[in-house]
Amino acid sequence: MKRIAIFLVTNLAVMLVLGITASLLGVNKFLDANGLNLGALLGFALIMGFGGAFISLLMSKPMAKWSTGAVVINDSHDPMHRWIVGTVQRFSAAAGIQMPEVALYEGEPNAFATGAFKNSALVAVSTGLLQSMSREEVEAVIGHEVAHVANGDMVTMTLIQGVMNTFVVFLSRVIGYVVDRVILKNDKDAPGIGYYVSTIVLDIVLGLVAAIVVAWFSRQREFRADADAAKLMGSRVPMQRALARLGGLEPGALPQSVATLGIGSRAGGLMALMSSHPPIEERIRALEQVR
Repeated sequence: MKRIAIFLVTNLAVMLVLGITASLLGVNKFLDANGLNLGALLGFALIMGFGGAFISLLMSKPMAKWSTGAVVINDSHDPMHRWIVGTVQRFSAAAGIQMPEVALYEGEPNAFATGAFKNSALVAVSTGLLQSMSREEVEAVIGHEVAHVANGDMVTMTLIQGVMNTFVVFLSRVIGYVVDRVILKNDKDAPGIGYYVSTIVLDIVLGLVAAIVVAWFSRQREFRADADAAKLMGSRVPMQRALARLGGLEPGALPQSVATLGIGSRAGGLMALMSSHPPIEERIRALEQVR
């Protein structure tokens, strides 16, 4: 119920902000007078903005299994599998969430969590991670992923993405309409080439800005998940060691749908602005503040 309430409040907040801004600037009167229904555009922007984001969220678990080849091991009798499942179970109980599905997949060092609901999630670990880290370090990584689930990061990131998508769709079409009608003086009933070209260009430009904003939020979530993993472990040292180890490895690539909730990614220069994860060194330093 809490997540549904957040979704509804977010939708209303987006509509309110866009509506008030348009009213204060006089945009709604101008657009209504020139044939663009601002209310209908708001509704369209919300459907487009949140619709795709939530469809992706609802499909996240099956898509993650399919795209990574992850195999659920909850009922496996293999000793290594039992240890991984037991670790997830212990941390889940401590975090106050129901036991997620636990999966193993072939690949370079990485792990991820996904799922539409925190009490029906998936935590997956790669074979490369198990081969590259000590058991204590793997436990810290698992704690990090369980923290993502317990904090509801899957839904939170979906809400943020939906908000940004809504602004992109709304603003690109409003600006495109102004360009078409005011600058290019199109007086036909139908939108002209100026509207379509402007909308396409603005969808790309504003989409990049939105991606930077979403990435910033994702990086803050990583710091929190690291800190919560340290608390689950009872010490920050294992998480710091796991991050240090990861810093010397090349993290395995993950599908875009779960990349923001993996344990690590690597990007530098301008691309760092669009990275879902902070630099390893920053994450290790941030853990020094955990008590």
